[in-house]
Amino acid sequence: MKTIRILSLAIAVMLLLTCCAFAEADGAQAVTLTDMIGREVEVVPGSYSRVVCIGAGALRMFSYIGDTALLCGVEDIDNPTLAERPKMFDSVARPYVIAYGDVFSALPSCGVGGPNAQAAEVEKILACNPDIVISEYEDVEKEDALQEQLGVPVVTLKTGPLGVFDDSFKQSMRLLGTLFGGADRAEALVAFIEGEAAEISARTADVAEADRPGVYICGLGNWGTTNHLMTAQNYVSFNIANVRNVVSDLENNGIQPIEAEKFVALGEDMDIIIMDAAAVKNIIPLFQEDGAMFDTCKAWQDGEVYLEMAYNAYYTNYEIALINTWFIAKTVYPELFEDIDMTAKTNEVTQAFYGRDLADAIFACPSSFGGYQKIDTAAFFG
Repeated sequence: MKTIRILSLAIAVMLLLTCCAFAEADGAQAVTLTDMIGREVEVVPGSYSRVVCIGAGALRMFSYIGDTALLCGVEDIDNPTLAERPKMFDSVARPYVIAYGDVFSALPSCGVGGPNAQAAEVEKILACNPDIVISEYEDVEKEDALQEQLGVPVVTLKTGPLGVFDDSFKQSMRLLGTLFGGADRAEALVAFIEGEAAEISARTADVAEADRPGVYICGLGNWGTTNHLMTAQNYVSFNIANVRNVVSDLENNGIQPIEAEKFVALGEDMDIIIMDAAAVKNIIPLFQEDGAMFDTCKAWQDGEVYLEMAYNAYYTNYEIALINTWFIAKTVYPELFEDIDMTAKTNEVTQAFYGRDLADAIFACPSSFGGYQKIDTAAFFG
């Protein structure tokens, strides 16, 4: 009997050592990492098989790096088959939903989601039985409390004011790469984004200040669709493409409205207007009520009004923000970007983010109006 016990103990020890060896080989060792809001979270990279993403932008960012087959729940806003769900973004292209809508539609709910959902729904998340939660709720105390309630790691992502070009976005990609065995994938995506930004800047760097047209960006999304008065003075795409922004002297650098009087005053300096496609539905009725609202705007009178794709829809469409930067540069400096076809460029970018050509599907969305274009204002707004 003693011999049997010793043999059993030896086998148990061997099995334990074997399991440890496999864990080391797979890299599945517990580590403590710091998430994007400074929380220290103990995780086991590469071990997760049931993932839930909550909060604006979390599922989108996971879709860039992680395997969507790992998802075990999805917010209602990202399930295109549900009748009862937030639908305010349905007409706007969200490439991650275009790419993986079939996956999302087969998953149970981990919460309603959407801009009006400002708290995680613990019971729904628990019902999905995740072994990790990727979150975009950027509140340390609430994230700590959620992690305690769920009993699994809650890792928070963050991007920053420069969006796809922000260091925080790149760090979020690397964090996801660490968690889900996609470090090479994350580095490749970061390198692609940096290379695209560098090329745009290099092509336009030698344009003299005096030769730069005055450009007005408007209709930028900010907790919902807006109109021609919503703009930004330190617009990152303009900075990368060396574009002269006609807007200055605002209270802050973020997206914000200007007064109608300021818009009128800037009109003579607007050589080009670029409108975010999501705002068109709001601008049309305003113009139909007051056809004189653009009378002082040089770009409107000269027919220099252009449409970029909506890039804020349940937070930022980061791939579209990058594509928009190419479109802005091509619009402002057409001679420097004659070789750039926007459909081909859109597909190149979505290939980098998703491994898929998505241009046709993006341009087919109702609020895309067929894609990047110069607007015939009389036909478009009349």
